[in-house]
This record gives sequence, C-alpha cells and structure tokens, in this order.
Amino acid sequence: MKLRRGALRSALGLALLLLLLGPASAVEPISLGLAIAGAAASALTGFISYPRLYCYFRECCLQWHDRRVAAALEDNLDKRLFGQHLVSKVVVKAVKGFLNNSNVKKPLTLSLHGWTGTGKNFVSKIVAESIYKRGLQSNYVHQFVATLHFPHAHNINLYKDQLQSWIRGNVSICPRSLFIFDEMDKMHAGLIDSIKPFLDYYEFLDGVSYRQAIFIFLSNAGAEKITEVALDFWRNGKRREDIQLQDMQNALSVSVFNNKNSGFWHSTLIDRNLIDYFVPFLPLEYKHVKMCVRVEIESRGYAVDEDILTRIADEMTYFPREERIYSDKGCKTVDAKLDYYYDF
Repeated sequence: MKLRRGALRSALGLALLLLLLGPASAVEPISLGLAIAGAAASALTGFISYPRLYCYFRECCLQWHDRRVAAALEDNLDKRLFGQHLVSKVVVKAVKGFLNNSNVKKPLTLSLHGWTGTGKNFVSKIVAESIYKRGLQSNYVHQFVATLHFPHAHNINLYKDQLQSWIRGNVSICPRSLFIFDEMDKMHAGLIDSIKPFLDYYEFLDGVSYRQAIFIFLSNAGAEKITEVALDFWRNGKRREDIQLQDMQNALSVSVFNNKNSGFWHSTLIDRNLIDYFVPFLPLEYKHVKMCVRVEIESRGYAVDEDILTRIADEMTYFPREERIYSDKGCKTVDAKLDYYYDF
C-alpha cells in the first residue's frame, strides 16, 4: 500500500510539474529531464507536498510564514523609511500582532495620514512586499485610487455594488487579501461605508470570513493636525522622537471624521471604531530629505556627490515660511531632481 501511495504521489508531482512548466518545447530537454527526476524523487520521499510544489512555481495565498513577514517588514521600514518613528513602531506592531494571532476577531484596518511625500504609499508598498513576493503586482493585493476607480459622484451606488462584489470575490479566493485605498481625501463621502460589514466583528458573512484580510487607507486628511502637534513640540524645544501616538491619535480621528472634504466624513468606520490605528506621518525635515537623496543615488549605483546632495535638499521648499522646518513635498520630487543633476 505504501508503494502505491508513493507511486501515486510521484505521478501527481510529475503531472503538476508538467502542467506548470507548459509544453516541453519551451524547456530544454536536459533541464526538463532533471526537473522531472527531481520532482519524482521529492514526491517519493515525501519531502514536497502537492500544495508546496505548486507554490514553488506559482504565487499562492498566504505565501510567506507569518514570522517571516513580520521580520521582513521591520527590516525594510528600518532601512528605507526616514523620520517616521511612529509609523515604524505602529505598523510593525499592528501587522506582527495581527499575523501572529490565530484567533483574530476582525480584519486589520490601518489608516495612514499625512502630507504628500511623507511615505504613505511607500509604507503600503513595503507591507505588500513583505506579505507577497510580487508586492503590489500580486494577485492578492488590490489597490484602489479614488480619482481613477471612483471618479463620478452620480455613480456612487454602482461603485458601492462593484466594490462589495470585488472584495467578496477576492477574499473568497484568498482570505489574506490586502486592499489599499489611496486618495481617501478625494473619495466621495459615504462610498467607503459600503464595505463596513467586511471590517466588522462578524465570523462569517454569506459563508465568507474576512477576518484574515488587511485594509489600508491613505489620506492627506488630518495633515494639518499632525503638523500642529509636531510644531508645538519643536517650538517647545522637545525632540521629534518624543512624540507619541497618544499625542495625536484621538485628535487625528476627530479631525478626519469632521473633514467634509474627506471620504471619511461622518463615516461609520470611524463612528463604530472599526479602524484599528490612525497612523500619523510627520512632515519631513531638511535632514530627512538629504537621507532620501542619498538612498536614491545609491540605489542607482552611483557614488554620492555631497555637493549635489546638498543642492537638491536646498532647492526644496519648506514651511512655515519663517522657520522653514518641513519640506512641503516631503521626498516626492527627489527622483526628478536627481535626473536633472546626474547624467544617467
């Protein structure tokens, strides 16, 4: 009986490998032969199961082990994100705790707030890359941009139906789906409330559990409140790194909730406390802009020219007008300025 099971496993492994690799004409005969031999040996000895063999060649839902995700996320944020000690701390703890909890009661919901160029899109990209190898290109990561996907106010009811169907369908395929909503400050009020049932404390909705999914919202709304707190610390001689989440979390959520120009205006997601963390992105200072320039130059494989680095940072515009502390575009235009100074 054991031999029959081994033979059956070998056959399944071979069939699956052939299916994944496609026609033999697309692969060198020697390579194909070695691959088949390897698959047969693994199947016979029981080292590679059917799902694991499949996921070796094709992306799978829940691709990485949860501990690996948390470690990769923490490492990437530490090396690539500047001036955002609150973001690094909150996002790592939130995602790590969520992934390590085998009995979560609701999906993880993060709302990222701050001025343009402070790193909101960058962080959502890092989260996606930490969970799935293909990052934002993964079949299980879904990104919505308000002005692109929901442009017309008169179609809001249609958008609600489409959004619910899209989320329901994708979570049915992959429970650990990641949904990113960009430009929440430009989204039509009331639209985002259509997904409220998916973020709530339900075990199942029409046979589907949404508890393993992750939702990330990105918005400029609340940036004024974040800057106000940061400026108060600076003017009182306090260190930026001493700002704590509790210094602005409540004020930020209230500010976003009452902002008529935000997709969260009087949203039930806030009213019902379904957003787990409002994550504030502090405005970036001159030294942080220089860090961004340096990393971008190095990422292109060029030696850092300190003179050019300083000139690019000096050309950025800063606010408030008198103190000139914070870059009004964060690091957003660094890439374009490098193209001007370097003959790439």
